[in-house]
Amino acid sequence: MIVLIVRTEIKEGAEAECIRIFHEVTEATRKEPGCLQYIIHQSMQNSAVFVFYEQYVDQAAVDAHRASPHFARYRTSIEAYLVSRSPEYFVPIG
Repeated sequence: MIVLIVRTEIKEGAEAECIRIFHEVTEATRKEPGCLQYIIHQSMQNSAVFVFYEQYVDQAAVDAHRASPHFARYRTSIEAYLVSRSPEYFVPIG
């Protein structure tokens, strides 16, 4: 299993539009055969900060997600609102 945690900050005031975009990519991603979990969290301290928690069965599933049409649409849609994005990959231990 591979876990991906992505901290994303968007421009203030764009929260509602970005949440709409996040819902679209979430719905499509959860249907991917290699996706185990895909959950987006919004910061309680800063409403413009989101954390994506993603679980995939393996690297091939991550690659398939990143190559999907819905991910490409997401990246294009979110680009105008993006301040920063920092992905980090994890594997379970024990």
